[in-house]
Amino acid sequence: MPLTSVASALMPCLSSQVPLQKLTTWRVGGAADWLATPRRREDFDRVLAWARAEGLDITILGAGSNVLISDRGIPGLVICTRHWRQSQFDLAAGRVRVAAGEPLPTLAWKVAKRGWRGLEWAVGIPGTVGGAVVMNAGAHGGCTADRLVSTTVLDHHQQVRELGPTDLAFAYRTSCLQGSGKLVLEATFQLEPGHDPAVVMADTLAGLNQRRATQPYDYPSCGSVFRNPLPHSAGWLIEQAGLKGYRLGNAQVAERHANFILNLGGATATDIHRLIHQVQAEVQQRWSLHLQPEVQFVGDFPQLELGQEGDRLGPTSTTIDLS
Repeated sequence: MPLTSVASALMPCLSSQVPLQKLTTWRVGGAADWLATPRRREDFDRVLAWARAEGLDITILGAGSNVLISDRGIPGLVICTRHWRQSQFDLAAGRVRVAAGEPLPTLAWKVAKRGWRGLEWAVGIPGTVGGAVVMNAGAHGGCTADRLVSTTVLDHHQQVRELGPTDLAFAYRTSCLQGSGKLVLEATFQLEPGHDPAVVMADTLAGLNQRRATQPYDYPSCGSVFRNPLPHSAGWLIEQAGLKGYRLGNAQVAERHANFILNLGGATATDIHRLIHQVQAEVQQRWSLHLQPEVQFVGDFPQLELGQEGDRLGPTSTTIDLS
């Protein structure tokens, strides 16, 4: 698409044909037709209005930690929120209002330093606030739904709406925002102030150290690939299927934690996609359980049958909100 005068006016927040590998934690994926990196709400509104006027598909990308982008890239506009960061503390109410691009670990440390409890579990999750709301991110027995008071979203008509937890239909690692086309702008969390900051920070650090001791951080990954099919652990099921260390191309099931898939260097999105499917097929054959991915698949992936080296999922919706 040529650079129109309207698009030129949106520079430098808007660029064309931008490789996305460095914007995902897996370090794979093709280019975006257009990439916007707004730092202010007015920039976000302007670029969104331009994209909708041009009839472009819109994808929201946060920290890129819960997404597998096709090697063919993403058509339309990708809006990366990672530079859109802001937090406002209501000391009297014990609440914090946070912009969608704020990294969860950053928020966890901010509240811990104030002696506020409630987000210790979030310190090791490599996503943003917006993505956490969309997927109900969680760890160590805590999750977003436990602390969320409200979220501000932009609907299909660019109308701002305030939604509460009951509106979001939270469930395990999901909400009704997934695939809805609504874009998360901000979120407000209710926390527990009044604690000793040193104690809260120590507990937060302990949670982070536990994750580092049990999960692989030496190669790029997306974090946990599959939802736990409760009461089972996805990692345990994969390990018992004999898949630790299993490799396709330069994508490998991690030795340390089988619910992680690593990019050993030079892996492609296709390698990872095929390996995800292979893990699903092996677990299905042994346990008669279908592992549901946590990761979002974006772009053009092959539609393959069970037993082939590839994922059964086809292309996802084009307006999505990722962590």
